[in-house]
Parts: sequence; structure tokens; C-alpha cells
Amino acid sequence: MTYPETQLRHTLPISLICDNLRDPGNLGTILRSAAGAGCSKVLLTKGCVDAWEPKVLRAGMGAHFQVPIINNLDWEAVPDHLPTDTRVYVADNCGLYVQAQAQRSNKASDYGWVRDQRPLKFHEYEEEDLESGASQCWLPELEVQSYDSDWTEAPAAVVIGGETHGVSLESLQLAESTGGGRLLIPVVPGVDSLNSAMAASILLFEGKRQLRVRDGC
Repeated sequence: MTYPETQLRHTLPISLICDNLRDPGNLGTILRSAAGAGCSKVLLTKGCVDAWEPKVLRAGMGAHFQVPIINNLDWEAVPDHLPTDTRVYVADNCGLYVQAQAQRSNKASDYGWVRDQRPLKFHEYEEEDLESGASQCWLPELEVQSYDSDWTEAPAAVVIGGETHGVSLESLQLAESTGGGRLLIPVVPGVDSLNSAMAASILLFEGKRQLRVRDGC
């Protein structure tokens, strides 16, 4: 598929990774925001709704023909579709209160923003830890930074998780391995989180703003 020359001229060194996004309306809106911000590409991992499903097409309003979309990727294949020096950041809009609660626990469910499901390989380590009496956190430790801090110095990829299950452990591991982190969108106490499409839009256009400031535009 070819894309409009004007779109290619305004492409930013920012990629979007959709992690287990199952709502067609949300995905279509995210694609529309990605096209509007000038995102270089959108990667959809396995578990996401089909990008070419009619409801996604309707919500995308033509975005499918403005930004490259790569469907149905295993996490092992995701780095192959990113520049070699890309840093991966995980969108985190769970709020400061939830984070404070989570710091006292190693359970994924206490974080709110990460799926409470470990691959089978982690169960072996868990059993070994129980036998040895050791208690270890199995979640990658990622630096938390505000969404409006400078995170676009190198090519960046932003992971947006589905609202029902949150982001996957694989996304956290990828962020850790690339030197990325968690981008916090603060919300006031009492508000659970932002809609996935809203969070994606905020981060993509914030990245666009940072790049324009750096270029003196």
C-alpha cells in the first residue's frame, strides 16, 4: 500500500504499539489519532481486534490509508518492525494513588495497569522461590516519568493496553530491554483511568509537541 506524499513528509519518529485492544471503536479512534499526529506506524499484537473490522474502519475515518498498520504480531516479532535504537514506553494512566498502593505489593493485579497473567515459564521460578523461601518481584522495574517530560530524544514507541486487561508482561519486558519506561498521565483522586484512545491521543500529540519544540517550530 502506498501513502500520500504529504503524510510521509510529516511522519514523526514515533511508533504506536497496541497491546490487546479489543474494542473496535477504541482502536479506530486510536488509528485516527495516530494518523493525525503523524505516527510512523501502528503495530497490533495478537489479541487485538482486527484493524479491518467494519466498526474499526468506521471509527478510523480513513486513517487506515494514512498510516501503516501491521496486524497480528507476536511480541517476539515487534522489535523487527522498529528502528534499532527505539525506546519503548508503556502508557500508565492508573493514577498516583494506585501506584502508591502497588508499591507495597508484587501482585500484578494491584498495579491496575498490567495484566494479571504470567507466562508459563514464570510459574517455574515462582515455585523455586517458594521452596527457597525467597520472595521476588517478577515485574520488570521501569522508571516512571511524567508524560510531558522529554521522552522523544531517540525514536520512541508507545504501548497502549486494552482497558479490560491492561498491558502485557511482554510489553514491560520490551520497555525494560530498550531503556524505556512508564509514561504517567496523572489523574485526580477518585478517577480510575483514562479511556485507551484518549491516553493514546494525549501521548502521541505530546510527542509531536516535544519534537516541534526541539526543531524550533
